[in-house]
Amino acid sequence: MLQISVFNRVLIWLTVAVGLMLAMPNGFYTSVEKHNDAAKLIEAGAQATPELEADLAGWPEFLPSSLVNLGLDLRGGAHLLAEVQVEDVYDDRMDGYWLEIRDALRGQRDTIGTIRRQNAPRGELRIKVSNPAGIEQALQTVRGLATPVVSLTGVGATDIQARAQGDLIIVEMSDAEKIATNDRTIQQSLEIIRRRVDEVGTREPTIQRQGERRILIQVPGIGSAAELKALIGTTAKLTFHPVVSQTSNPDEAPGPRNILVPSIDPQERGVFYILEQSPVVTGEELSDSQPAFDQNGSPAVTFRFNAGGARKFGIYTAENVGSPFAIVLDNEVISAPVIREAISGGSGQISGNFTVEESTNLAVLLRAGALPAEMTFLEERTIGPELGQDSIDAGKVACIVAFAMVLVFMFLSYGTFGIFANIALILNVGMIFGLLSLIGATLTLPGIAGIVLTIGMAVDANVLIFERIREELKSAKGPARAIELGYEKALSAILDANITTFITAVILFAMGSGPVRGFAITLGLGILTSVFTAIFVTRVIIVMWYDRKRPKTIEV
Repeated sequence: MLQISVFNRVLIWLTVAVGLMLAMPNGFYTSVEKHNDAAKLIEAGAQATPELEADLAGWPEFLPSSLVNLGLDLRGGAHLLAEVQVEDVYDDRMDGYWLEIRDALRGQRDTIGTIRRQNAPRGELRIKVSNPAGIEQALQTVRGLATPVVSLTGVGATDIQARAQGDLIIVEMSDAEKIATNDRTIQQSLEIIRRRVDEVGTREPTIQRQGERRILIQVPGIGSAAELKALIGTTAKLTFHPVVSQTSNPDEAPGPRNILVPSIDPQERGVFYILEQSPVVTGEELSDSQPAFDQNGSPAVTFRFNAGGARKFGIYTAENVGSPFAIVLDNEVISAPVIREAISGGSGQISGNFTVEESTNLAVLLRAGALPAEMTFLEERTIGPELGQDSIDAGKVACIVAFAMVLVFMFLSYGTFGIFANIALILNVGMIFGLLSLIGATLTLPGIAGIVLTIGMAVDANVLIFERIREELKSAKGPARAIELGYEKALSAILDANITTFITAVILFAMGSGPVRGFAITLGLGILTSVFTAIFVTRVIIVMWYDRKRPKTIEV
């Protein structure tokens, strides 16, 4: 007999109710979005102003507040395509190798004489040996410092290669180490960009690698591409250097192993500092940075080193009391204070002519870490919110037209049973948005296309069921038995068709990126809700109708 237990009926309708309740906040998108933003700000410690309180009260706390995030093409925002200059990392690595090689060769002065670093092309380290007779021994010492490459593609290779050329030892990174370094540099850049974007609270950014050294960055809701570049475009490389001297001549030769860096302090306009090239500590050893105000009430940035950086900073300041040292950010001297006393606590303050916004952004950049290499922006676009609204409107029209045509077709084809299928279809769309809200998915234009496709596919299962019921009715079976057999015999075909499509959606999600993933998510979720509504929801509706009407005959 055609029966569904009370427990199963309650469970089915409870599942539908939960799905619709999760989808409900999307019907009040602006109010819920303001409520969520206000709650996040208050939770972060912001002062509860009347405006924030009003936004917070705009949506009841006891109701779900998760929204479907709108993608770049719907919400508007900024799009950047950046190329990472990985060669910058090679130069930094050479500086690190020089310190290690210098210490190793100092113990062999009796054989090789003195050593001196020479100017070299990018990515190379050239060391001049005063006694050419000992160059082979020096070469063996340098080669002994090589270590295995840490990567799957570099098994058996070492990180550096050394060769002799006259009285020079030329050291460079091996090809395997360059490949491994490139991968690490891109991954580090991706993580730092993601942390910087997350710091300002943007929703669902797309940050992913493209090709060997390019990074795609799409941030919905941000004002412009210029604003996004200002946030992530700088390397924010902070270093602390000993000061050799200062000059007003921008063309003055700084001397070997020194650098000439301009000051950006308005009170030192036209001043250039000659600094030792090797920094005492770097921003990589920072553990925290926060915007603050200095003793004069001007915006500043406080910082704190980790244990290693604090120790080095403390030793240097203790040994150089009365000497100036320069705080350098991206090859510009922010300030060059004189060390009054040893700074052993590992913390300090960067003061300058900052605005509050500049000090906050600098703190964000330093806290998120320094980009390992400079980025060149190859492509940048700003998508205005009005274009996104046009896309939303077009998507709404497409969904409404598709929805209306399917509803009319089902009613004309199957009469009363078509109405049952239409009710299930409406619930199906609501449950799709409920699941999208639950998982925090991002809806894009391809995602809307997935929903439109789902609307067309959702009735396929009902069509199979209804056609099977028609066949059973032709066999002179009663209405209850025909309905029961129709669901039983159509089940295998429904599962086969939807499982294969769901596998396709999973592959698209796993192998694709960006818009392809958006399409795969809505398609996959639509398949799950379609099967549920076709097999369970329409069946429970038909059973409730049959129990109430008890028809002797039915027409499908």
